[in-house]
Amino acid sequence: MPKDYYDVLGVDEDASEDEIKKAYRKKAKQYHPDMNPDLDKEEAEEKFKEVTEAYEVLSDQDKRAQYDKFGHTGPSQGFDFNNQDYERARSAFSDSSFDDIFDMFFGEGRGRRRSRTAAQKGEDLQRKLRISLEDAAKGTRVKFSIPRFVECDHCNGSGVKPGSSKRTCSHCNGRGEIRQKQQTMLGSFVNVQVCPKCGGSGEVIDEPCPKCRGEGRTKKKTEISVKVPPGVKDGSRLRIKGKGNVGRQGAPAGDLFITVDVKEHDTFIRKGDDILTTVPVQFTQLTLGDTIKVPTLEGVEEIELKPGTQSGEKIMLRDYGIPHLNNHGKGDQIIRVKGVTPTDLGPEEKELMERLNELLDSPMGDNSDERESFFEKLKNFREEFRK
Repeated sequence: MPKDYYDVLGVDEDASEDEIKKAYRKKAKQYHPDMNPDLDKEEAEEKFKEVTEAYEVLSDQDKRAQYDKFGHTGPSQGFDFNNQDYERARSAFSDSSFDDIFDMFFGEGRGRRRSRTAAQKGEDLQRKLRISLEDAAKGTRVKFSIPRFVECDHCNGSGVKPGSSKRTCSHCNGRGEIRQKQQTMLGSFVNVQVCPKCGGSGEVIDEPCPKCRGEGRTKKKTEISVKVPPGVKDGSRLRIKGKGNVGRQGAPAGDLFITVDVKEHDTFIRKGDDILTTVPVQFTQLTLGDTIKVPTLEGVEEIELKPGTQSGEKIMLRDYGIPHLNNHGKGDQIIRVKGVTPTDLGPEEKELMERLNELLDSPMGDNSDERESFFEKLKNFREEFRK
């Protein structure tokens, strides 16, 4: 039994013309076989036939009146919708965009002159910028030169020889497009293509500028100044609008995209917005505690080592890392202390080390006068060694 056309489109029997148009537009997009490869092809074709047949009847006032009165049989012989009608409809939708097709079928573009094809903007440019970790952390401004197309100063970017002018393209009569009328079962529509003669501008140049040969642009080295924000990461892309190549014959310029390359640092390793550094310290400093100097991105800072600090232990300096990009606050600096084993000991140093070894192996208590005396000597030796 044939399906009810109103049910096929999902509208009420008193639906307006606009409601029927909108319903068909939605269903046609949903079931077009070439636009929905995930659907079963045979099922999609059948559904598309149904919605197209339903629209062909309900969009025509006379056919709709007959359908409302007599149903699918019509007054005598029914409605004629064959495979040829279906193929024409399917082909029409396949060759053009849905929006263009519906504008043409439903009159939304009738009587309206389309604007000329917009001038194609110039090409985007790419460049790599290498900066230090300090510059990535604090931000910087970098100047450099790049070769790029700029507006021709002889013709002011028009591409026309000074003293002459462009003329209207005779191929498209200045419209910038070529129109071809096609007939389908839904009615006629116009296929629009960019004019191959003028490239869509609607104008042609008979006397091109001798300097740029009608391009409206010439290549020249240009100085670029780019601001690198604090906290930028390795591999980040910065965009400078309008600093790519200028387009042909007065078209706008493309953009310049800069990829940031942050150099490896001799002292610091970046992990997100934190930085890591390893600081070598003498084993006596680890044992007895001491004030040590530590490099940071802000300069040299002094930190306190507690007595008994272990080699490999980590100390955190809060807010001494990389600023958060486009946000408040900073990461941290994580310091790893690394004990240094002494080498090339002199006689006095060797004697102290041997004495220390004896003390560590002996069963003396922690409050032993002998132990305290030794560590006092060790401390004094360290002070003498610093001088």
